[in-house]
Amino acid sequence: MKDIKKVLIPNRGEIACRILRSLERMDITSVIVYHAVDADTPAVLMADEKVEIQGVTPVSAYLDVEQIINVCKKTGADAVHPGFGFLAENADFARRIEQEGIIFIGPRPEVIEMMGNKVAARTFCIENNFPLAPSVTLTAQDADFIKSVKQIDLPLLIKAAAGGGGKGMQIVNEWKDLETAVQLAREEARRSFGNSEVYAEQYVEKSRHIEVQVVADHHGNIIHLGERECSIQRRFQKIIEESPAPSLAPELRKAICDTAVEITRKAEYR
Repeated sequence: MKDIKKVLIPNRGEIACRILRSLERMDITSVIVYHAVDADTPAVLMADEKVEIQGVTPVSAYLDVEQIINVCKKTGADAVHPGFGFLAENADFARRIEQEGIIFIGPRPEVIEMMGNKVAARTFCIENNFPLAPSVTLTAQDADFIKSVKQIDLPLLIKAAAGGGGKGMQIVNEWKDLETAVQLAREEARRSFGNSEVYAEQYVEKSRHIEVQVVADHHGNIIHLGERECSIQRRFQKIIEESPAPSLAPELRKAICDTAVEITRKAEYR
């Protein structure tokens, strides 16, 4: 990998400031793109170089792949650090950046595509013998979905394949409600993500939502930073995240974190 001397940040706010401070400590030149409404924000003022980008709204500007690539070329940026949100999980953006000979500081495009789609991620985990709750994928062409879903015991959770933020999710407690739940989940998924694919998995009642933060580099080194308790939610959206998770048995904590690292390793995440 070539040396990184200049990094462009297509983001704003707190995450942009964190990246900028890291670049300063590493003596790497920073470039930030910004919409006019963000001109006086701390991140723009901190950056070594700043370039205004156009957009009807700030969000449309920060999602404009062509503008951002043009700024990379204009400023001679060696790498792009997307932060989180906006284009950070956009596989097409990561692919375009790499095609231009610029380093994308993040996962490979193929991994973003696979792990960003819950059905693809589940398929990957099943193929590699990682433990999962039973599930059935419901494609738009599946006219016999009720029969296929009845392989799983009630209650069920219908989830959007491309979902996030609690959207495109419906709980099914009785079989008579299944078709309506699938239709509602598909419609919300289509509106929110442009993808109506959904799947059904067994809904584990009185469960806890535990997440593991994983970091990997380009050399295959992978570590976890512990787990987060995310069970306090409203409408499937997290309200509070707590780390370490309270009342979690040490052996279970180790098993969860070790599995997260192994999934990351198998996926060749970086």
